[in-house]
Amino acid sequence: MTRSEWVSTLPPWRRLLATFNWRPVYDIEMRGRESEKRLLESENKRLAALESRMDALLLNADSSSQTPPATGSN
Repeated sequence: MTRSEWVSTLPPWRRLLATFNWRPVYDIEMRGRESEKRLLESENKRLAALESRMDALLLNADSSSQTPPATGSN
């Protein structure tokens, strides 16, 4: 998102502040959003790895479980 697009999303009073060289706040907010995005991406990778480990454990548990012995009909 460009600065002008970002400014257009602001309420009128904040747009006025943006005309008085409010650029540093924009930069700080964009860096904050970028760091949040990186954090979410790393968290998603971590959760995907945990999910694949859980799937492997469940698959292994299913394949190693013994079936009950067959009983003869009396």
